[in-house]
Amino acid sequence: MNRLRLTVLEEGTRTEVAYEQDPVRIGRSIDNEVRLAGKLVSRQHCRIERDGLDWYVVDLESANGTLLNGERVARALLSSGDELVLSGTRLLVQIESAPATQAPPGTSGGLATLTGGESRERFGLRAFAQIARSLSGETDLPTLLRLVVDSAIQLLKAERGFLLLEDEDQRLQPRVARQHDQSDILAPGSRLSMGVARNVYERGRPVLSVDAGRDERFAGMPSVEDLRLRSVLCVPIRGEGRVQGVLYLDNRLQQGAFTEDDLDLAELFGDQASIALRNARQLSGLKERNRQLEESRLHVARLNEQLGRKVRDRDAELSVVRAELSRARGRYDYHEIVGASGVMQKLFQHLDRVVESDLPVLIQGESGTGKELIARAIHFNGRRKDKPFVSENCAALPDSLLESELFGHTRGAFTGADRAKKGLIEQAHGGTLFLDEIGDMSPEMQKKLLRVLQEGEVRPVGATMSVKVDVRLLGASHCNLEELVKAGKFREDLYYRIKVLQIDLPPLRERAEDIPLLAEALLARAAREAQRPAPLLTPEVLAALSRCRWTGNVRELENEMRRLVVLGADVADVDSLSPGVLGGEAKAGVSGPLLRPGDDLREAVARFEKEAIVGALERLGGNKSKAAHELGISRFALQRKLIKYGLAEEEDLAEGEADAVGAEVGDADE
Repeated sequence: MNRLRLTVLEEGTRTEVAYEQDPVRIGRSIDNEVRLAGKLVSRQHCRIERDGLDWYVVDLESANGTLLNGERVARALLSSGDELVLSGTRLLVQIESAPATQAPPGTSGGLATLTGGESRERFGLRAFAQIARSLSGETDLPTLLRLVVDSAIQLLKAERGFLLLEDEDQRLQPRVARQHDQSDILAPGSRLSMGVARNVYERGRPVLSVDAGRDERFAGMPSVEDLRLRSVLCVPIRGEGRVQGVLYLDNRLQQGAFTEDDLDLAELFGDQASIALRNARQLSGLKERNRQLEESRLHVARLNEQLGRKVRDRDAELSVVRAELSRARGRYDYHEIVGASGVMQKLFQHLDRVVESDLPVLIQGESGTGKELIARAIHFNGRRKDKPFVSENCAALPDSLLESELFGHTRGAFTGADRAKKGLIEQAHGGTLFLDEIGDMSPEMQKKLLRVLQEGEVRPVGATMSVKVDVRLLGASHCNLEELVKAGKFREDLYYRIKVLQIDLPPLRERAEDIPLLAEALLARAAREAQRPAPLLTPEVLAALSRCRWTGNVRELENEMRRLVVLGADVADVDSLSPGVLGGEAKAGVSGPLLRPGDDLREAVARFEKEAIVGALERLGGNKSKAAHELGISRFALQRKLIKYGLAEEEDLAEGEADAVGAEVGDADE
């Protein structure tokens, strides 16, 4: 009598079943001999029936039809090599004339590749002996776990196998999930009935079901119906006198695939597997302890060597340490600047020489690197420390207001100027004037500032007489002024006037070793400001902070510490950090590389500013005041940049200037 063999290809899995008796019903319903999972497959899609020595496929008025070799059929003769397609599920047909193997009672077939010519009992015994030898010879734990599942599938003729073991919290978790072709199953937790597995784990008793869909024991388990399970075999894995896991086997297409003999064999196999697992774990534990002992021995040896060297050279080392401590941060007080890295030590040494001079200084560095902090350190450690320190952000005001702010004005110089006002340059007489973002000055303002530096006097707006001033100018810019000079956007003569001395501040990513020190200092400051206790930063958090690129530099790190103070617990763990830090990104709303092929620095900075502004406005619903606060600039500076990057209309800037004039008038009235 010939035999029908079907190879079912569905949802990335391949299963082979063989039948001798007809009819073979195929569909989505639970009472089919071949039960499919596809949602487009009809509940009773088709059947395969015998007529003499021939097999025929008969469509059962299915919704999407039955395709034989690409053609829709109602009833057709089947031959070896034919392909049936049922709403996307493929079935490959083979008709064999070899004598059929006696099938277990109550079944109509089994996995075709699992029997061979031997009897079931003899095959099982020989396979069990061979598998036992393989398990006892494997000591690598991950390899052993896969071998256990593959061997169980082979021994018990299953379609799939899962090994679930308890974790540190004694919760059952899938460790290995394999198919009969020895391929891994992805997302194993959703591919088996965890209800069945937990039942065996908690009760310590094996479970055998010839048709799980009709088994009353599983009536309350939705996973059985969702997974369309047929034959299920699950046995406990014991160790140290208790259940430590389960071995779960199933066949989703064939009912009655497992027998009571298979259950006994599976229990024996589970005991053998538990012995092999215990031996592998013990051996792994011994290897780990030996490794730790060897590391400890080497560590002790290194410590002894270091201790001996230190004892021999202690006097010399102490003198070196004293010398290094005395000059580590320079001769002046830079306590506000946190840093102990090599690049910061060089910066402090350079500052020592800059502080002693009265020459103009140009401070260049990315936004958030602390340019104003450096300017204050120069002033308050120099000869002018008892005189005023006056600062202004040149990007924060339009030209009309910036000129009045810097040079001052007389009464009646313009509408609203009801009294005279000293400019910042005159207010800084004898002291230091710090102009931040000096590269954003308009050409007209650059020309007027150059005249002040050349002549040493300033003329207020509306005045006819000039006032002599003596100020030390400190300029700062996040742009490369030399590049702006080449592009014709900054006066060359002014550039050489303000760049007598130059300080280049390193970005935070180039001094990552300072990040833990900075984080602790900024966290303490944020806690004082918020009047809340500072959370403890774990080593994992400090490591994550050190790995971040911090495109926003110290300012961004400071914002992250403020966030931890407000939102964090007593101990800040890695999950407390913002997603940008965990992903290694430097600024929320800005993605991708800062420099792209073919870009120059100006283009990269402009793109960065534009993306940061757009991201802030989107997050804050278009509120410009809040966006400016988040970006660390004034609302007027934001208005100018919106115009610059084509993100707003000209009347927006006019509105911003009018608001600024009103604010200036209010200042004058005070």
